[in-house]
Order: sequence, then structure tokens, then C-alpha cells
Amino acid sequence: MAEFAIRFFICNLFICGIIGILLILKNLFKNCLSSRMQYHLWFVLLGLLAVPFFPFHFVRLPQLFSWLGSLRKPYAQQPDTISGNDIVTNLNGDTNWINNFTLSVTRETPSIVGYSLMAIWLLGIALMGLQLIKFFFHMHVLKQSALPLQNPKIRKLYRDCLREIHIKKEFQIYSTAFLKSPIIIGSLKPRIYLPIHLISDYNKTDMRYILLHELQHFKHKDSLIGYLMTLTGVIYWFNPLVQYALTEMRSDREIACDISVLTILNETEYNAYGNTLINFAQKFSSTPFPFAIGFGGSMKQMKRRITNIAHYKKPTFSKKIKGICVFVLASFILFILAPIVSTYAAENKHYKWKHSSANVFHVNLSEYFEEYDGSFVLYDSKSDAWCIHNIDHATLQVAPNSTYKIYDALFALEEGVITPKNSFLEWNGISYPFDAWNTNQTLQSAMSASVNWYFEALDKQLGTDTVYDYIQKIEYGNQDIRDDFPSYWLESSLKISPIEQVELLIKLYNNELSFSSENINAVKDSIFLFNSDAETFYGKTGTGRVNGQDVNGWFIGIIETADNTYFFATNIQADKNATGSKATKITMSILSDMNIEFLLH
Repeated sequence: MAEFAIRFFICNLFICGIIGILLILKNLFKNCLSSRMQYHLWFVLLGLLAVPFFPFHFVRLPQLFSWLGSLRKPYAQQPDTISGNDIVTNLNGDTNWINNFTLSVTRETPSIVGYSLMAIWLLGIALMGLQLIKFFFHMHVLKQSALPLQNPKIRKLYRDCLREIHIKKEFQIYSTAFLKSPIIIGSLKPRIYLPIHLISDYNKTDMRYILLHELQHFKHKDSLIGYLMTLTGVIYWFNPLVQYALTEMRSDREIACDISVLTILNETEYNAYGNTLINFAQKFSSTPFPFAIGFGGSMKQMKRRITNIAHYKKPTFSKKIKGICVFVLASFILFILAPIVSTYAAENKHYKWKHSSANVFHVNLSEYFEEYDGSFVLYDSKSDAWCIHNIDHATLQVAPNSTYKIYDALFALEEGVITPKNSFLEWNGISYPFDAWNTNQTLQSAMSASVNWYFEALDKQLGTDTVYDYIQKIEYGNQDIRDDFPSYWLESSLKISPIEQVELLIKLYNNELSFSSENINAVKDSIFLFNSDAETFYGKTGTGRVNGQDVNGWFIGIIETADNTYFFATNIQADKNATGSKATKITMSILSDMNIEFLLH
């Protein structure tokens, strides 16, 4: 929550810029857009203001959050804190067929800044909530004190106005002494409240215009939008530009409603409608309820409304078409800014799996996982069948750690940073806690010893844009590399689910990713583990070590037999001891008990 507060605060800086863009667009296109369209543009802003609570992961935004690290710094490599050389023993008792070296990252407790921002924000919401409770109490008093309208002339006029606007639903209209301005409250069960002084000073022309205005609000569902605006004002209570935008939106709503009334009036009545506003400008005031819709407003708003009425002319067909085109263009410009204000609030996201195979078997393999929260996914290509333990976890996206190196190597091969025949990189001279890391490397040795610096060096040569383009191309997990480049795969922003791991392995094996077959074979060779006369086993482990504890263990791979190919992924999560080697042992036990015979050689 503290991290979210910081991200939300930063997003509000971008929101202010977007509001500025919206105001500029409205000013530029004010002669093209109708009053209703100008009002509807604010709907796009309401949608954008909801975006921070619904993370977007389909676009590249690494640079937008580059300075966020100075506030929260959730990930930092600590070379002096290590996970030892995890060695897995196969069923014959041989060792060293797979090594799983990893460094620890430190996930710091969110800073005091985050906690302070969250506390202030929630306190403000609480105070605004108390204010709303007060408003609801006053509204309850209003409902209790108001009386159904008895004046037969106004009731008849009210029914005539309903027919004039083509509203079939007749709802209650009340008189009250507690209001200075007429208002309409509610969307499902709306009520119109008329001040007693308007009823006692009854003027048919003025009352007709007032009723038409309120009924137009009902017809266009403005009460519902009013609730959304009130909620937005509560959530963004601290942002003055958002509050200003909401004020402008309310003003545009009244102008749009005025124009809607004018469209059903004769041109000879325009001046009379404007005079009604002028005559009652002193008597009317803004509604006392933030979620209610009134006829009045501030003097500044009334001036704008009267000016618009004075200059109103019914639009021609060509102007309507032009206005629609401009509205769509302006909305599109605002819409493409949506990902900018995403806070990436949800760290644990589930992959929405859409599979074509009808053969999906859910099995309970809990006894293999013991204290770990984990999943196992196996795909049988011959039978087009999936075997899955714990589907909820199998769709959960978590950091890939060293399993990502399979694809990192492929990207580097495709770009010519390394080649299948020459993948040599000279040791950078930094002393690492593993002897296997403190030497020159090739792709084969770097993949075998899981040498982080080798793959980070590849990424630096590729560059952020190139890496991101490839990640998008293969649709790798959440496609998010905004944090700690080039260590984004090491318990950082990049995440993938076990099912996605298997799907990518299938695409890699079948060369559905449109990469060079020579490069794909080079990657396959680098993750080769062992074989027998008729079977070959490929695999890669990954371990996520945070604050000195192993919390995320992976083992993914491919099994080639004489007449079939299997693809698998195992992931385990725990507060400690969740390593790639543990995931490998669990995988080997499951496969053995499934009677995949080559494991018994």
C-alpha cells in the first residue's frame, strides 16, 4: 500500500498534464464540438482517473518511472548475499548435471514517504466521507419533510413536459421549504424537488423551462454521472486540477442541458429561456448536495450559460459530422494516454489462459510440494493434453529469474551480439561469490552456471528498446521491464506464469516465434541436461532470493522421446528454501511417478 501511494502520487503529476491537454483540446475545437460533446469529453477523463487502480501492462513505460527508485528502491542487487551452489541429484545418483547459482536482491520496506502519503490520502478520504454522510443526512431530512406536489397546474404542466421530451416514466415531484433551487436526485428512483417560493410565484413559462431542464438531466442520466463525479472528487481530494476539472465538467453539464432544452424549443423561445436564467440568477444557488442536479449555479456559470444560449444556432448536418470526427479524434488522443497514469497497482496478476485443447486434466499433486505453494504444468504434444496441478498458481505471474535467460540468449543471437559459433564474453573483473562466474564465458558455460553478469552484458548491448521489442514480439509474461534494467527478470518487474512458460517453450520448440532455426538450436544446446538412447532432456532452473531467503523456485524444460515431446514447468513459492533445485526434485519425482520411463535409466 505504501508503494502504491508513491506511484499514485507520481501518476497524479501525469494526470495534471492530461487535464491540461484536455483543456487545450476543448479550447482548440470549441467551435467544432457541440456543447454535449464538450461535456462528454470529460467522461474520458473520468475513465482515465480510474486507470491508476487498473494496471496496464501492454505498453512500454520504463522511462516514466525512472526516478521512482529514489523514493522506494524495492530491488537492489547484493552480491555479498548469495544462494549457494544448488546441485540436483538424478535418479542414478550422479551430480552436477544442473547448477543453480543465484544472487540475492533486497526488497526494502517502503519508505516513510510512502507511509506518510498513504496516511494523508486515507485521512482526506475519511474526512470527505464524513462530509458525504452529512450530505446524506440532510438529504434524508429533505425527503422526510418534502410533500408531494399538490398544485394541479404544475402537475399538468409536468406531464406535458414528460410527453414533450418523450419520457414515459412518471416519477414523483415534491415541494420543499429547505431549498432555494429546484433539483433532481437519484437515477433509479429519481425525485424532483421544487422550492415553495417557485410554486407560490408560479409562472407557467418559467416553470415549464425549469421542468424541461430537470427532465433533460434525467433523460441523459446526469444523476448517475453526478455520483461518479462525487466519488472522483473524494478519491482525488488532494489534486486541485482534478477539482477544477470537476467544476468545469459540472458547468459543461448545465450548458449541455440548456442546449438540449433549446433543441426542443422554437427559436422564438430562446430569449425567453435565457431570460428565465437571468430572472432567477439572484434567487437560485448551487445545489447543497454534491450528487444532486440543480437548475442554478454560480454567477460565473450562469453568465457562461446565458452567453451560450444567446449564441446558439441549431447545427447543420455537416457541422454534426465534423463535430463527431473531432470528438473521436480528441477522445483517441486522451485514450492513448491511459497507460501513462497506470500505477501498476496489482503486483500479483493472473494470466488469462485461453487454450485450444479440450484435454485439460487437473490433478492433485500436493504430496510432492509439501510446505511449498506451487504448481506443476505438463503438456503432452502427441495427445494435445495438459496436466495441471493447482490451476490458480499455474496462472499466477511471478518473476522468472534465471529461466528468462533462455530467451535473453535468443534475443542476443538474433541481433548478432553473440553467434552460435562465437558466444565468448570476457569476464568483467568483478569478483563474484562463485568460482564459475569469475572467468570468461560462452553461452554454454554461462547458461550451465547461470552467470548473471553474462546475460546482463548481453542486455546492455541490446538496449532497453530492443529487449522490450522482443519481449513484446514473443508476448513474454506481463512484458514489463521498467525496473532495474538489465536485472528486470531477477525478482523485479518482469513476471510470467507456469502455463505461459510452457506455452513459450512449445512455440520455441516448434519455431513459431519466427527466429532463426540455427539460433533456436544454439539455445536448446545450451540448456541440454542429459539423454539416453532414445530420449533427450532439456531444462533450466531459476531461483528468486530476496533479503537472503529463497522465495521463488523454477524448473522448466522439454523432454524428447522417440515418438513424443513433453513440455513442463514447475514453480514453488515460500518464505524460505524455495529454490530451483527444490523445484527440480519435485519435478523429477512427479515425472518418475508418471512412468515416463526414460527417467529410470
